[in-house]
Amino acid sequence: MSGADISFIIICTALVFIMTPGLAFFYGGLLRKKNMVNMMAMCFVSIAIVSVLWFFIAYSLAFAPDVGGGVIGGFDFVGLMGVELGTNPSYSDSLPHMLFMVFQLMFAIITVAIIASPFSERVNFGAFCIFISIWLIIVYSPIAHWVWGQGGFLGAIGCLDFAGGTVVHINVGFAALAVALVIGPREGYQKEPMEPNSIPYVLLGTGLLWIGWFGFNGGSALAANNIAVLAMFNTHLAASMGALVWMLIEYFKTGKFSTLGMASGALAGLVVVTPAAGFVAPVFALIMGGLSSLVCFIVLSWRASSKVDESLDAISIHGTGGILGAILTGVFAAIGAEGAILGNWEQVWIQLIGVAITVVYSFVATFILAFIIHKTIGFRVSSEEEYVGLDITQHGEKA
Repeated sequence: MSGADISFIIICTALVFIMTPGLAFFYGGLLRKKNMVNMMAMCFVSIAIVSVLWFFIAYSLAFAPDVGGGVIGGFDFVGLMGVELGTNPSYSDSLPHMLFMVFQLMFAIITVAIIASPFSERVNFGAFCIFISIWLIIVYSPIAHWVWGQGGFLGAIGCLDFAGGTVVHINVGFAALAVALVIGPREGYQKEPMEPNSIPYVLLGTGLLWIGWFGFNGGSALAANNIAVLAMFNTHLAASMGALVWMLIEYFKTGKFSTLGMASGALAGLVVVTPAAGFVAPVFALIMGGLSSLVCFIVLSWRASSKVDESLDAISIHGTGGILGAILTGVFAAIGAEGAILGNWEQVWIQLIGVAITVVYSFVATFILAFIIHKTIGFRVSSEEEYVGLDITQHGEKA
C-alpha cells in the first residue's frame, strides 16, 4: 500500500462528503423560506439512509464481482463481508478496499441528495425516504456497476467516465425529470412568485460544491499522482470558464451581472468536466466549461418556460451537462485514452451508447418506481400543508 495514496483519498473522501451539505445550502437558498429546512433535511437524510444501505447491500450490488451478464454485482460484499483493510486489486493496489468503499459511498450519497430537486416544496418527507431507499438499490447501484464495477458491460466496451458524468449526473438528471413528471408542479407554479429566499446561501453552497469537486474528480484517480493533479486543475478551470460564460449570457440578456448565473455556470462547468477530468488537456476543459454554460442555459430556459416543475434544475444542469461531458470526453480524450481528436471516432460512438442506455434506464426505472409510490403511498402533501410550508408541517421547525 501507499501511505501517500491513502492519505490523499481519505482527504478526497471528506471533500466529497462536504458536497452534500453544500448542496443543502445551494438547494435550500433557491426555495421559499417556508420550505428551506425541509429541503436541507432531504439532503441530510440522504447521508444516513444511503450509508446504512451501502453497508448492507448497495455496495455489493455495485462493486462485487458480476453475476448478471455485466448488469449487476453479486452478494459477495453484503454487510461488507470481504471488504477488508487490505487491497482489492480489482480496484486499487495501493488503497485498502474499505477506503475505496467509503470513497464510493460519498458518490452515492451526493447522487441521491441531488434527486431531492423535483421533490421540492410539495412532497411528504416519509415518501421521499422510501423512494430514495429503493432508487439507490434498483437504479444507482446497477448503473455504477455497469461503468465502474467488476465486469460491468459499459466499462467492458470502453465507455469512459472518469468521475461520474454517466453514473452520477446523467443518471440523476433524467431520474429527476421522471419524478417531476409523475408528481406534477407545485400549487401556483408559474402563477405566483417563487423567488429564492437566500442568494448568499446559494453562493455558499456553490463554494462548498466547488471545493468538494476537487475530491470528487481528483480522488477518482485513486492515487496521489499526476492524473489527480490534472483532474483537479481541469475541474477548477472548467468551473471558472462556466461561471464567466453564464454571467455574460445573463448580462447580454438582462443588463445585470447575475450572481445566481455565476453559480449556475460554475456548477455546469463542474458537471461537464466530471467524465473527462483525467482524460483531457486543460485547454479542452476550458472549452467544455464554456460550452456547458451555453447549452445548459438553453435547456434551463426551455425548462423554465415549460410546465415541468423541476425548479432546482437537476435535468438542466446535471442531466444536460452530463450528456455533453460524456460526448465531449469521447472527442477530446488524449491522456490515458484516445478520443476523436487522436483519430478514434469509435470512442464517440461508445460514449453515445453509454449515454443512451443510462438515459433510458434511469428515466424508465425511476418513472415506474415514482408512479407506484405516488399511486400507493402518495407523494403529495395536501394543498393546505403546501400553503403553510413543509418546514412546519413535516418537521415542526422554522428556518
